[in-house]
Amino acid sequence: MNVLEEIINFKYKEVAERKELYPVKLLEKSLYFETPCISLNHYLLRPDKSGIIAEFKRRSPSKGDINAHAQVERTTIGYMQAGASALSVLTDTPYFGGRNEDLTTARKFNYCPILRKDFTVDEYQIVEAKSIGADAILLIAAALEPARLKEFAAFARSLGLEVLLEVRDKEELDAALNEFVTVVGVNNRNLKNFKTDIAASYEIAAHIPANITKISESGLSDPNTLVELRAAGFNGFLIGETFMANSRPEQAAAEFIRAFRSLLEDREALC
Repeated sequence: MNVLEEIINFKYKEVAERKELYPVKLLEKSLYFETPCISLNHYLLRPDKSGIIAEFKRRSPSKGDINAHAQVERTTIGYMQAGASALSVLTDTPYFGGRNEDLTTARKFNYCPILRKDFTVDEYQIVEAKSIGADAILLIAAALEPARLKEFAAFARSLGLEVLLEVRDKEELDAALNEFVTVVGVNNRNLKNFKTDIAASYEIAAHIPANITKISESGLSDPNTLVELRAAGFNGFLIGETFMANSRPEQAAAEFIRAFRSLLEDREALC
């Protein structure tokens, strides 16, 4: 069993337990359930923003603890002040050290799109995402059959949530892309073995339709790489570990975004 299969198997058990503890009728009473969502797609394309989705995560299956004691409030506010376009918050506990309360805390202190980063295997989790204050959810092509993924995407959109479809290669893209998806993320990290290769983004860039917002995810630690990916057609970038490995993630994000913007200005001046 690879890492992704292990996580997915756990998720089915976790969701069954959560359904018993927090029925859908209870989730629908959340004050966030009737609140309009903020468009992730729109914010990624805003010219005054960096295109960066800054991620809050405490640990990962491959690295263990990254920043176990980071504070959600300070980090997420700092991310947005640094110029991030959106936030991503891990809510998986056993593998990433997150929890639903982290996203709700980020929601309380930030007016921006927030992506709930988790492994969605059941419609219940989509209702749950809306109830805790998320604006978008992640759907992973490698974890879902195409027909099921489309059902989830349609259901998410019916609740006002946007969908970030995560793919690894052209085969997954061709099978999973549907009319309910506006943002596609290419994961440079193979979720089966957690090895990272930026080449994954370059290989698939030209195959993503022009009307779809494109982001590159994982393994992004150099502002120069983002400049090259932007030239290859990517509108945005999801960055977590590069920031979270610092004792002050928000400061690391600010320095990174400043360097990225400076490099972009230099390239535009040459053109």
